[in-house]
Amino acid sequence: MFETIIVPRVSETDGAGHINNTTIPVWFEAGREEIFKLFTPDLSFQNWRMVIIHFDVDFIQQLYYGKKVTVKTWIKEIGNTSLKIDEEIHQDGKCCAKGSSIYVNFNFTTQKTERIPELIRMELVKHLYPMDDKYQPDQEPFGMA
Repeated sequence: MFETIIVPRVSETDGAGHINNTTIPVWFEAGREEIFKLFTPDLSFQNWRMVIIHFDVDFIQQLYYGKKVTVKTWIKEIGNTSLKIDEEIHQDGKCCAKGSSIYVNFNFTTQKTERIPELIRMELVKHLYPMDDKYQPDQEPFGMA
């Protein structure tokens, strides 16, 4: 699991006095940075490898300005060219949002997906969802290639 601490900004607060719902996907993305570094260690867009093809968010409780949040990020499944990520945002010890995303390892030069390299797979396995040991290196989740 990866954990990222975020300090909410005033600009992320909406007229109802809580963190705007459009902010949550941005915070989830911030929680994926260590995963991005596995594929693109220098985080340069010239060498970028990760393309998001799906995400979803469930809003569970309100989040507020003035209190830090923790983004928790796990690897849910690892396929040939893709991975599924599960995410949660916590504030004051409570889970306030849950989400998931799917990324593919993409080569922008060839405009094609590529198999996730074995060294990266070994690192991803270390962060598999705590209650899930479904790592099957030759199985692609959701029928994707």
